[in-house]
Amino acid sequence: MIVTIAGAGRLAEGIAARVLAAGHKLRLTDREPGKARALAASLSAMAGPDAGGTRLEVTVTGMAEAIAGADMVVLALPYPYGRLVARDQGAALSGMVVVDTCNPVDFSTFDSLLTSPGMSAAEEIAEANPAARVVKAFNTTFQEALMAGSVGGLPLDVFLAGDDNDAKDKVAGLVRDCGMRPVDTGPLRRARELEAFQLLHMTLQGPLGLDWCSAIKLLPLAQLALPARLAW
Repeated sequence: MIVTIAGAGRLAEGIAARVLAAGHKLRLTDREPGKARALAASLSAMAGPDAGGTRLEVTVTGMAEAIAGADMVVLALPYPYGRLVARDQGAALSGMVVVDTCNPVDFSTFDSLLTSPGMSAAEEIAEANPAARVVKAFNTTFQEALMAGSVGGLPLDVFLAGDDNDAKDKVAGLVRDCGMRPVDTGPLRRARELEAFQLLHMTLQGPLGLDWCSAIKLLPLAQLALPARLAW
């Protein structure tokens, strides 16, 4: 599979590391070519000499070239740049599986989302390019957890939302290839709750001293180490 990641920040690094570990081909593109090159060099060093030359492809000459022929495009971009890319690359993204990872957080207050009520960033991307097959994923995962691929010795949960079941299945397959667990939350409108959920997760980093190294994980009761009988 050829996976294109638009963006070269921390989240892009975490997703890219998992994609390479799964043996997929990776393309990186960024508005600042130097950032993509620096991330590619870092990833190549982590992947080792056998993987770097054959499994890593870096695109630094524009978004359109990175999209052409890809199997999936991951928009690891801050809000609202994913929506702008979806609009500007309309024809190139037609029929493409497009993964939106962003959280539209108002960082001036760190207390609200920038989307209008009843709307998510993922839905805005779908509206900007109705021909793209948009899936919300990876927005609830931090870079540190992605680099590890696990939390508490268990596979990391990656929550998905999308209206195109085939596109969602493809993203779920990539998540499994990367050693993580996909959790299908339903249609694309569920991205509203996922984005709000991650806002809460982010605001708890300071009060709980988590230092951006936490993860959201769903566990059935049977997996919890509970006493056989509780004394009330």
